[in-house]
Amino acid sequence: MSAACLLEWRQIRALAGKEFSDRLRNRWVMVVALVFTVASLLITYFGAAAQGQVGPTSIELTIASLVSLVIYLVPLIALLLGFDAIVGERERGSLDLLLSLPITRQELLLGKYLGLAMALTLSTLAGFTLVGGLLWRQFGLAGLYHYAGFVASAWMLGLTFLSLAVLISVLAHDRARASGLAITLWFGLVLVFDLLLLGVLVASAGRLGGESLPWLLLCNPADLFRILNVFSLDDMRTLYGLTSIVPPALANPWLLGGAMLAWIAAPLGLAAWRFRP
Repeated sequence: MSAACLLEWRQIRALAGKEFSDRLRNRWVMVVALVFTVASLLITYFGAAAQGQVGPTSIELTIASLVSLVIYLVPLIALLLGFDAIVGERERGSLDLLLSLPITRQELLLGKYLGLAMALTLSTLAGFTLVGGLLWRQFGLAGLYHYAGFVASAWMLGLTFLSLAVLISVLAHDRARASGLAITLWFGLVLVFDLLLLGVLVASAGRLGGESLPWLLLCNPADLFRILNVFSLDDMRTLYGLTSIVPPALANPWLLGGAMLAWIAAPLGLAAWRFRP
């Protein structure tokens, strides 16, 4: 039994390595890494320029500035990386060849996901590392505590949208539909979802939803990430007056972390179920 499990994980690692190498060969990951690195450094160094200062002035303000960049860019990178993971193989005619090998569909799906996750990690690693170096130089090791949590949550946000991208790739019949669904999902979760909730709140003059409305933010991984890195910090809640918007119970880091893990696992599990023979 143990030998069989070892053989399966060898196959998964081989598939992950192949997927990772394929993504590196088209150089798209490197271009994304460069763009993300430059944007991260610019936001970190010039984020306080409106107050007449350059360079990181505080960990909290730096994280708040980077949150918007991560929310817009990381989900888009993840969706563009993974939307054609399965449907692309199907269109190229290589999916049947892969499935003719002694591997299961779940191993194929997991191997591709892990390879894409490595590519996603690489595309953001340089930016996060260089920003961390600036913060360490400015605030020392103590200042990196919150930043490490921010990087971990940003990584989880990327894995969440990567899971959603793989699910789209399994469900879609062709790459054109998959790409359209991926962009629609990004647009809906990153841009439209909060506007709809705000519109409902304003249109009903606060009567519809009431105290339960903020809990709907758990339905959106982008909002989970925002709450975890901005609303859950006492200094940021006081600075921006967010105490009345997000109840303290919702800003529990353990609750939000568990919800993000569920967002990673659920789409991937659904994709594995849908990808059955």
